Amino acid sequence: MNPLNTIQGTIIAGVVIAVAIALTTMGINPLEQSMIMWLHVGAGVTWIGLLYYFNFVQVPALAAAAKDQGGPGGAGISKYVAPRALLWFRWAAVATWLTGALYLFRLGLFDDAFLLRPAGFTIGVGAWLGTIMLFNVWVLIWPNQKKVLGLVEATADEIAKARRVAFLASRTNTMLSIPMLMSMVGFGHGGFFV
Repeated sequence: MNPLNTIQGTIIAGVVIAVAIALTTMGINPLEQSMIMWLHVGAGVTWIGLLYYFNFVQVPALAAAAKDQGGPGGAGISKYVAPRALLWFRWAAVATWLTGALYLFRLGLFDDAFLLRPAGFTIGVGAWLGTIMLFNVWVLIWPNQKKVLGLVEATADEIAKARRVAFLASRTNTMLSIPMLMSMVGFGHGGFFV
């Protein structure tokens, strides 16, 4: 059976390859904080990847579909793709934040990071940006997208307002993701541009 036929098989095959590479080149570091870091990175890639998909692909595609008078429209995306993507998006945001907070706690940097003390300032900036982004996902984007997608009842005016709020919150998260990622990488590499 080809593991690429299912998403589960694909992920398992990727993990097996990663473990094989680690065993042959680096050895395995079974520390709990290493596992937490890898879970954080995996969840973060999912979250930010979907954020970029929404902003760079789906929103422009739906705008083009709305302008295409004789085209198929965006109903397929709105009905089948967006709800599933938003499910992964919002729970990846939670998983990213929780594993990031747990990682900081295990390193003994949770307080330093969230209080922006010198020892945790760089990672703290990233943690705060991630916290703002998580807030935007659950308080601004998701409740408003439920109206836009027709998952909850709303008037035409409420839908128009919800579309704008979700759009601006999503664009804010895209903007914040750049310094957030720089802060995360900067922490791990000793500085922003080192």
